[in-house]
Amino acid sequence: MLNILWTIIIGFVVGVIAKFLHPGRENMGLIATTLLGIAGSLAATFLGRFLGFYKEGASAGFVMALIGAIVLLVIYGLVRGKSKTA
Repeated sequence: MLNILWTIIIGFVVGVIAKFLHPGRENMGLIATTLLGIAGSLAATFLGRFLGFYKEGASAGFVMALIGAIVLLVIYGLVRGKSKTA
């Protein structure tokens, strides 16, 4: 249970920092920001394992989670931008 709580807290922090570093306006609430950070961390973990940076059972570090969240923000902006013009 504590592991899940820690993941949520770190996901929130990573999501907030990613939104701060990424230029543009995303109207995301508290829950969406937290999910962004968690998803960025998971994406960085799986990509790192695939590329051989992390061993099985290891997770991405804070910086890689932040990079993953920023990449997801860029993808979100591209998808959201295209849906507004259509």
